[in-house]
Amino acid sequence: MKRPLAPLALLVVAALCGAQIINFDSAAVGSVPAGWTVAMTHAGGTPKWEVLKDDTAPSRPNVLAQTSTDRTGGRFPLAICDKANFTNGAVTVKFKPVSGSGDQAAGIVWRYKDPDNYYIVRANALEDNVVLYKVEAGRRISLAPKGTPTKTYGVKHPVAKQTWSTLRIEFQGSLFTVLYDGKKLFEVEDGTFTGSGKVGLWTKADSVTYFDDFQFSERQSR
Repeated sequence: MKRPLAPLALLVVAALCGAQIINFDSAAVGSVPAGWTVAMTHAGGTPKWEVLKDDTAPSRPNVLAQTSTDRTGGRFPLAICDKANFTNGAVTVKFKPVSGSGDQAAGIVWRYKDPDNYYIVRANALEDNVVLYKVEAGRRISLAPKGTPTKTYGVKHPVAKQTWSTLRIEFQGSLFTVLYDGKKLFEVEDGTFTGSGKVGLWTKADSVTYFDDFQFSERQSR
């Protein structure tokens, strides 16, 4: 599922220390920013990703928001950055959980092949935890942090509602490192998806979530 893209001139991309930062500030309010594709894993109501003004944004005035409120539990709206396609690197985003009675989730996607195959790390303000998954053939499977029992479900960690926080994933080969507000939370090892893929954003069910300062950088294989 795709939505029309706004003119390329509306997307602001800055280079900083090898990283590219997208802050959405020159994109038209109400649009899907240029260079992004909207998709969804599983069935449910159509996702609605749009640029909004938010006076609390880390880099004002605009954010990218997922604003649809369909409560279907297995419904995962995706916004994929078309220009970023690599194997190893890092992705950082600032996010604010705004509302949601079933979920208040914000996630980063990497090594994305299609809506049924990718990695994702997400923070949930209703559950106060951070969990890393793989979505393989449409099935979402949680991956236990290194050094914990196989069935361990991420880590417990406060995720503030209506507040901006920072989520970061670093990935090199089969090793993934999760950071929250600059603090390392845990590592995961998995070898399901080893090739290049796109990166992007993720929410779940009726999560209304705002995102800003999406930053990505590629790291050359050692």
